[in-house]
Amino acid sequence: MMIGLYFANLAIILHAVLVASRIVGIPVVPFTTSDSGTYSIKSLKSVVVDSKYAESRDEAGETLIPPTLQDFAKTFVGDLQSTLNLKIDTSLAEEPRPDSIFLTLGDPSKYTDVSGAQTSEGYSLSVNASGIVISGASPLGVWWGTRTVLQQAILSNGSLEYGEADDAPGWGIRGMMLDAGRHYYPPEFIIELCSYMSFFKQNTFHLHLSDNLYNNVAIYSRERSLDLYARFRLWSDSKDLAGLNKYKNESYTREQFEEIQSTCASRGVTIIPEIEAPGHALVIVQWKPELALSNDLSLLNISHPETIPTMKTIWSTFLDWFHSKTVHIGADEYTGDPNEYNRFVNEMASYICGESGKSTRIWGTFPPKPEYTNVYENVSIQHWEFFEDDPYHDYILNNYSVLNSDDTFYVVNKWSGSYPQVINVARTFNGNPATGGIWQPYIFDVNVAANNPEKSNPLVLGEVAALWNDYGANATVYSEAYYAWKDGIPALADKQWGGDLSEPEFTSAFSTLLPFVPAQNLERTIPSASSTIFNYNSSSRADKQSFTAIGPWKETALLDQSGNGYHASTDCAVTSASTLNISAPCSLKTPLSSKGRDYTLSLRLLIAELDAGKDATLVSGTDSALMLTPNLTLFASGNYYRLNSTVPAGSWVDLSIIGRGNRTFASVQEVGGTTAAEEEEFLAILGINGASFVWAPIAVEAPIAQVGGENSGWAGQLAAMSLSSEA
Repeated sequence: MMIGLYFANLAIILHAVLVASRIVGIPVVPFTTSDSGTYSIKSLKSVVVDSKYAESRDEAGETLIPPTLQDFAKTFVGDLQSTLNLKIDTSLAEEPRPDSIFLTLGDPSKYTDVSGAQTSEGYSLSVNASGIVISGASPLGVWWGTRTVLQQAILSNGSLEYGEADDAPGWGIRGMMLDAGRHYYPPEFIIELCSYMSFFKQNTFHLHLSDNLYNNVAIYSRERSLDLYARFRLWSDSKDLAGLNKYKNESYTREQFEEIQSTCASRGVTIIPEIEAPGHALVIVQWKPELALSNDLSLLNISHPETIPTMKTIWSTFLDWFHSKTVHIGADEYTGDPNEYNRFVNEMASYICGESGKSTRIWGTFPPKPEYTNVYENVSIQHWEFFEDDPYHDYILNNYSVLNSDDTFYVVNKWSGSYPQVINVARTFNGNPATGGIWQPYIFDVNVAANNPEKSNPLVLGEVAALWNDYGANATVYSEAYYAWKDGIPALADKQWGGDLSEPEFTSAFSTLLPFVPAQNLERTIPSASSTIFNYNSSSRADKQSFTAIGPWKETALLDQSGNGYHASTDCAVTSASTLNISAPCSLKTPLSSKGRDYTLSLRLLIAELDAGKDATLVSGTDSALMLTPNLTLFASGNYYRLNSTVPAGSWVDLSIIGRGNRTFASVQEVGGTTAAEEEEFLAILGINGASFVWAPIAVEAPIAQVGGENSGWAGQLAAMSLSSEA
């Protein structure tokens, strides 16, 4: 009995040591408690930047535009206010002050990754009764320390345990890849994703900037191939590239790409740009058909004397745009001559390095063989599938650096014959027989341990998980990329850093942290005291005098009856029945713009007339518009999603748009009618490689910014409009 009691006590002691050695965060944080006390974040009076290092930058990282320590401090202060409602200022000093967060730099040699190499992303955290100190190997290391402070304040109700942490990432590249070639994403969406990634300490956002739908050579004629969806997403006015990009409204100008890179860098995330060739290069062939390989127009004929010079012209135009030390030239799924392919890669790598000093990365395609003139060893390889290469035996054992993008964590948006539509989060915790459980970036093969290097192998660069839009732009709206990654980004972020969170730990922490991720509103949430977010009706109208306390009104004000205070205004005439007479250019404007999952948007309206030959916009918002084309239509992310039904003219109707999870519905019912309203679902129609069609759900945000307006294309009356978070 005494022996049993001894072992029971020993187990309790060991458990206490384990608990004390780490705290749950995303990623997990090694942390040793030094006392039983806690520090209340509400006690903070300032963020103090060590004046000796205020202008220091991380020169060892991937970005060429690293923020200073003071830059990071200012961003951090903004996050403290937005997430914790803590309004404090930054200041410079050589020493910590009482009740401050002191940001400084320490000994960089103290922080190493899993290979033992020094990393500039490490940091130390100290919490005691006087305040908090974050000391980093570089300003970027300090930034990751601020993410720990924010997370722990959220997870611990504003109180941080006294103690210390020394933390550093296991791998240098941690992030995601977005296929922006086959689906355009606006700059602000990419920036919001960077903010989301950064909160979980990911540092790399790989943007795939050119591609085409699958060129099905078994079906397509030459003419059809040359008309197939293919896009190049960078816009230049250079005469040398005239005709390469025909879609400026679906592209990034230099100013826009600069904003994307600089804003993401301000949160520690580097944009890695990819221009794809010689495979997936139909957009280049559509520009210059003579460069095509004869048996597949989506491949470049490398032996053509103008192919490599053309690619050098493209890269010379954009190299100055890119603020990363590494660029990606694609080089994926090429089926032409391997020696020509390797010559292409080597010439482009030499050219890019000579012009800019940048390194080159490619997708693994033709592993080295004795009979080839192989790719230079200073070109890094991004592995994605074992039928293309064996990353450990083909590349790492031949001294190539490899980035893990194995399709274990692939996503193909909306539909696929082989890949899921969301990240398989469970695989990061319990889906790896080769390792007995938790996955990390050195694991390329989750089934065969012999195909993986040692965890400490320095040639493993890290991991980037890819999201592809194989079936084009109409398959999804922008936000569906976020929802495909919503759980996967933080789950992978823990393992990319080197964390060992269990699935229950992750689930609990993530649900608590999600509402507080700063500098983004990817879910388009709207604060509300109840399920009714706003409600405008005939009793909402108020004269100017009754609104003097709210603000100066040049138009008729509409009180929000929900109690949330989302008051609207209108310059439309009010009828004797207290309805709004909607007629261009007048409109009703709300202080809101868009509502994400879940919602019911309800309108009671009468369509009196539609402009002949013109689509009518009933309600518009930042992410979508509700239209009559003449069928009832949602327009979102550049695409129309139409129903079979329409809205009858000359009759009062109750029109509802319902966003229910990843699906969107509409119902139309005549006021006073006896037939119950039936819901009809908006669907995306996907063309599958020219051979078939698939109908799939679409999740469209509710447009709530404006009813009517200039060029709206319709006239009528509006009696009521409301928005609920219930669906």
